Amino acid sequence: METVLITGATSGIGRAFAGHYAARGCRLLLAGRDPEKLERLAAELKTECRLLAADLADEAQVRQLAETLREEPVGVFINNAGFGVAGPFWETDAEKETAMLKVNDLAMHLLFKSILRGMQARGRGTIVNVASSAGLLPGGPYMAAYYASKAYAASLTKAVARELREAGSPVYVCALCPGPVDTNFNRNADVSFSLKGITAEECVKACLAGMARKKTVIVPTARMRAAVFSRRILPEKAMLAVTGRQQKKKIRPK
Repeated sequence: METVLITGATSGIGRAFAGHYAARGCRLLLAGRDPEKLERLAAELKTECRLLAADLADEAQVRQLAETLREEPVGVFINNAGFGVAGPFWETDAEKETAMLKVNDLAMHLLFKSILRGMQARGRGTIVNVASSAGLLPGGPYMAAYYASKAYAASLTKAVARELREAGSPVYVCALCPGPVDTNFNRNADVSFSLKGITAEECVKACLAGMARKKTVIVPTARMRAAVFSRRILPEKAMLAVTGRQQKKKIRPK
């Protein structure tokens, strides 16, 4: 029975991945902040689950989680936990932004490294780092720190994927880089998408198709692939202006 670890498992993309792997009869390690939500999710999934309550904005809890998982034979890791913050950089809440960076980057990094080491030792495994199409663009005015955090995730994943290929490793890692997805992200970031989003289930389906082809960077929709490709032909100044206009439309009035 394959063991699948999912962070940010109780909603959105993480929950959709949990449903997919439960349907395949996998054993699930479900990580999230809220024990009650984890218990409700496990009750819905008709498979063996281990529940791991942890606040990934707390480095000590992240390191404890990594230690707890050390002996688990994780075959697939969906490194999904994350959230966003929107607004002009000088106005956004520094505490919320710092927590975002700890979840999106520090926790992602520490768990990525820890789980990858175990997979390397066992000689098998798959890791999906959930980044964002935002991380493939030059920057995102009005969501500046979020875009920067996802650029870190995408860059780190691409570099590690190359290292693994050069080492002849059987371990596969990729970055899932969706555009708008209809999840709780909007409410947490205080934004409303200016473009129609796809469902979390559609995002996961596209990711699985990309994984089957061993793609390193998976961008689920043709529209977002075109937006990412335009970076190659548009001057950076123009890309920043276009991206800024789109982000500014999302911000909810206070």
